[in-house]
Amino acid sequence: MLTFLGFAMIATFLVLIMLKKMSPIAALVLIPALFCVFAGKGAHLGDYVIDGVGKLAPTAAMLMFAIVYFGVMIDVGLFDPIVRGILRFCKADPMRVVVGTAVLAAIVSLDGDGSTTFMITVSAMYPLYKRLGLSLVVMTGVAATANGVMNTLPWGGPTARAATALKLDAADIFVPMIPALAVGLLFVFVLAYVLGVKERRRVGTLVLPGQVEREAVEDELVPATPGASGASASAGASDEGAAGSVTPAAGSASGSAPASGSAPHGSGDTPTPEDGFQGLDPHRPTLRPRLYWFNAGLTVALLTAMIMELLPIPVLFLLGAALALTVNFPHMPDQKARIAAHADNVLNVAGMVFAAAVFTGVLTGTGMVKHMADWLVGAIPEGMGPHMALVTGLLSLPLTYFMSNDGFYFGVLPVLAEAGAAHGVSPLEIARASLVGQALHMSSPLVPAVYVLVGMAKVEFGDHTRFTVKWAALTSLVVLAAGMLFGII
Repeated sequence: MLTFLGFAMIATFLVLIMLKKMSPIAALVLIPALFCVFAGKGAHLGDYVIDGVGKLAPTAAMLMFAIVYFGVMIDVGLFDPIVRGILRFCKADPMRVVVGTAVLAAIVSLDGDGSTTFMITVSAMYPLYKRLGLSLVVMTGVAATANGVMNTLPWGGPTARAATALKLDAADIFVPMIPALAVGLLFVFVLAYVLGVKERRRVGTLVLPGQVEREAVEDELVPATPGASGASASAGASDEGAAGSVTPAAGSASGSAPASGSAPHGSGDTPTPEDGFQGLDPHRPTLRPRLYWFNAGLTVALLTAMIMELLPIPVLFLLGAALALTVNFPHMPDQKARIAAHADNVLNVAGMVFAAAVFTGVLTGTGMVKHMADWLVGAIPEGMGPHMALVTGLLSLPLTYFMSNDGFYFGVLPVLAEAGAAHGVSPLEIARASLVGQALHMSSPLVPAVYVLVGMAKVEFGDHTRFTVKWAALTSLVVLAAGMLFGII
């Protein structure tokens, strides 16, 4: 009964948010509460929710202060050189923009934190997508999938959990998996290229009158002043709009604003507030060029401390945010202004995390997760025993999507490893196979960082899910196939 209710609850949640019948926050709270009553455990709902909130509170705190910290770093110009370099490569070519999104997300993912990756990637790429009329779900899908592959880094979480659960060395799990993960990342780049070519065919390449393709993107994408024509915009071009947006302006969730292959000569191409085009002003008052190396050093020190686990991550970001605000904005009104500027993102993400705590609390507290996992493991045919690594890889896709990483790696993986050991399958193979589902996991509604991504990109979570799941699942299967081909799994 609990197995059926667990699957029904997850299916109901996904259907309602994908059809946009409920907001994610409402669905994350009301649907599990209803199914808790159906399971006959409504009297314990409060205990389940409090337990779920307690477990996710550190994650919520980490995301809140990480948003403030990296928001301040974006404000003061720390990432402007990186963003300008990526955007010079992208120019106004949709294909290059989408590929650039994948490259940027993969590079920033080296810090092992999904929320950081998404904040920097969206801030950099959002203005280009809006200005060129590209689909924003392409941006969120590519960024989430690239980050999912990179999430398997030993300090990213899943590898460490697998090593802990099976009492193995994380290096023994991860290092042999590098060729398969490299193939997965290459597939993401190829996917970005294909999606970029499709977007190029749909919207064309924006070339303003009087410009040539080799001009820097800052000149190509500078917004015209009200009433100015495309030609005058070109004449007065500067590198405004070259970098990403600190707080993306409101826009449509689909990001499919019309765009032509080129602007007709003499036609106006003036962005309006509805366009959502807002670049980083290279002369904005929040820039702190004299403190650039301090901010860079502070960020490197913060990420190093996070990787070395010198302090809990929420504590590190709390200290980092406080220090960044104090040094860059010593006056109290300026500090309040910076906090207020990022308050929308903080509130949105924190609300999603605590709503997700209800979902995970009910799943775990009622025993639905355990019964679902036991049912899936029990459904494995006896003849598949010698192929438990393959089975584990395939099961990692749905299980890491519908469960938290903690639930999968500490609850299900040991059972799969025991079943494999009975048939002579090494725990190392089981552990490596368990990593392949991470590309899909990063778009799970139970991953707090995904709400940073869709929130900053102004994309409906249902739209993101509908677009991304198929490509992320395909990426995971590519990693699994490469692992088997190389004899790693």
